[in-house]
Amino acid sequence: MGIFNQNITNSTSFVRQDYVRSTAIIIPARYGSSRLEGKPLIKVEGKPIIQWVYEKAMQAKEADIIIVATDDERIFDAVKAFGGNVEMTSTEHKCGSDRIKEVVMRHPEISYIVNLQGDEPLIKPESIDEVAKNVKENESADISTLIRKITPEEAENPNLVKCVVDYNGFAMYFSRSKIPFERNTGKANFYGHLGIYGYKRDALVKMTEMPQSTYEQAESLEQLRALQNGMKIKTSLVDFVPVGIDTAEDLVKFRSIISSSKN
Repeated sequence: MGIFNQNITNSTSFVRQDYVRSTAIIIPARYGSSRLEGKPLIKVEGKPIIQWVYEKAMQAKEADIIIVATDDERIFDAVKAFGGNVEMTSTEHKCGSDRIKEVVMRHPEISYIVNLQGDEPLIKPESIDEVAKNVKENESADISTLIRKITPEEAENPNLVKCVVDYNGFAMYFSRSKIPFERNTGKANFYGHLGIYGYKRDALVKMTEMPQSTYEQAESLEQLRALQNGMKIKTSLVDFVPVGIDTAEDLVKFRSIISSSKN
């Protein structure tokens, strides 16, 4: 990731100075969670989950800057302890995008942003790079993200967000419902959405300053705000099933995967 110069305020943040237009991976991390309290700090094989995510980000080739964005001093201290870059943000943010925007506004050198969730310890570095490249290299894309092919049975799950795309890979809609409606069986492909986003800087600022849209309020999906306001979201199809850490059961599964990989 090149040579970084250190600039410490209420953060530990490193920026590669030879880049005029830098790409940042920003990892929003909150302590509170209704289903798994304090999950960024839960240790697996001696490392907190936030460290597992950070180390995946470090393997991405497209990143010039990696920053954890948090409103919790315990997470701040934990990231500093393993040598990561971290910045404190307001406790008033309602979503990760707002938290990321606060960090981005401190860094005029950041032109492209990857929003990497702090509970995705098995994300592939190649997939992070794909998200970054899609938003950097595609002039039509304001935002980028990932999708994977799912079964019709999986598409029935309202907790798995679905996406329909056009022939050029741009998202047409996201929904918790099964989309498309399969009137003619076997005629549709179903795609599940992976919650990682790439943004052009101006697109991130624009989206976070817009009011919530009607579709966003109906489905509780922030990306619908962008679509309903005419922004373009480029998708890439990947072939892995993510293991997000949302529940105690997810944590058990992650521990099992890590244990199996060592054998």
